[in-house]
Amino acid sequence: MTPSRQLPARRSRTAAYATVPVAVAALLGAAGPPATGTTGASGAGDPYFPLSGNGGYDVRHYDLTLRYDTGSHRLDATAELTARATHRLGRFDLDLRGLQVTAVTVDRTPAAFRRDGQELVVTPRRTLREGQEFRVTVAYHGTPEPVTDPDGSADGWIPTDDGAFVAGEPQGAMTWFPANGHPRDKASYDFTITVPEGRTAVANGVLLGRRTAHGLTTFRWRAAQPMAAYLATATIGKFQVERYTTRDGVQVYNAVDPREARAAAPVLRALPSVLEWESKLFGPYPFRAAGSIVDHAPDVGYALETQTRPVYDSAPDLDTLVHESAHQWFGDSVSLTAWKDIWLNEGFATYAEWLYAEQHGGPSAQHTFDALYARPASDGLWAYPPGDPGSGARIFGTPVYARGAMALHALRRAVGDRDFLRILRAWATGHRAGHGTTAEFVRLAERTSGKRLGGLLHTWLYTEGKPDSA
Repeated sequence: MTPSRQLPARRSRTAAYATVPVAVAALLGAAGPPATGTTGASGAGDPYFPLSGNGGYDVRHYDLTLRYDTGSHRLDATAELTARATHRLGRFDLDLRGLQVTAVTVDRTPAAFRRDGQELVVTPRRTLREGQEFRVTVAYHGTPEPVTDPDGSADGWIPTDDGAFVAGEPQGAMTWFPANGHPRDKASYDFTITVPEGRTAVANGVLLGRRTAHGLTTFRWRAAQPMAAYLATATIGKFQVERYTTRDGVQVYNAVDPREARAAAPVLRALPSVLEWESKLFGPYPFRAAGSIVDHAPDVGYALETQTRPVYDSAPDLDTLVHESAHQWFGDSVSLTAWKDIWLNEGFATYAEWLYAEQHGGPSAQHTFDALYARPASDGLWAYPPGDPGSGARIFGTPVYARGAMALHALRRAVGDRDFLRILRAWATGHRAGHGTTAEFVRLAERTSGKRLGGLLHTWLYTEGKPDSA
């Protein structure tokens, strides 16, 4: 994620939450909570977002059928989730905020359901066996509203003057479809989105087709590779569309609001070369599709690395394009197991900006590091450690982005350029389409370099205040 017109990247958020330094060795992500008896847990066990995600099952695939009226802002939808029970389940939860549910079935049999805050509690007619694959279908409608985060920014389904800007980090997916909403549970997606003729609906992955009839246009999209729910999008608006295929066979789809087209054009022309450069550093591009959604959403205030196709609230600059593109490796393909490890997303994408500048006529990464380190100990950069920043606004604060990138530069200096680039590439390729933790990254760095690095990375990631030496 990147906040508009702000230095290191992403949403700038200010809040005062206590945080305690954590030893690197304790950072392996715990598995999601088990079902209790035959009841799936109402959260995935993440201390930052206790109700995000659910226990007792893994989603394999989402099939979302959406119809959105841009005049009334009404959404009529059906979601079919294909999942596997990880325990015997007589009841389980889905994350869904607002919206009226009219029917739920499990394997085509009507199921009982009730609402409990952001939880949709489903009781199938028959208890599901451990290991059983099942399909739950939810019919729902209403006027989706975004979640307001602790810093006052919005995420989820955000209405615009010509449609909707849909960006779900960290908890906004539940504003428009029922989900197992923690990034620990990734799945493939199909989207069928119907909008008024003249509007374009852009989702993740590859466009399978579009059809217009009776004043409505239906778009079908498929994201075949695993994706966390917060990275899904269904952004709608009046867009100019550009399509092409890169030399590596990646299908590019750019959708640009005409009001942003002139400013966006020179930056979007750089996308193929940026992806090619990042592929050389981090390994092959991890998806079949790429592109950009450039909306005109002046009240949003950030961009987000929605998988395969980042969404921008306005025309991005080159740094932002590099940042969001780097997230396709770091954050999208290699996903979090716990939100406290957010620096693995944001620190890495920020350092990609530094590397790109260094190799394209800009300041060296060392120069950028030195300029940041020169900030006084009272500066917000040192306000809290990036490796376990605390919940709420802190996960998108400057320490996570800039000090997280500084931790990577300290690692680079300790191991040398050759081993550092080997570490980045091995991290992206070894965890491709999966998950990673800080502890796993530290072990990889030590194994690749042959050096003990836990103390160095603990200093940069988990100690309070400004490190004593750069």
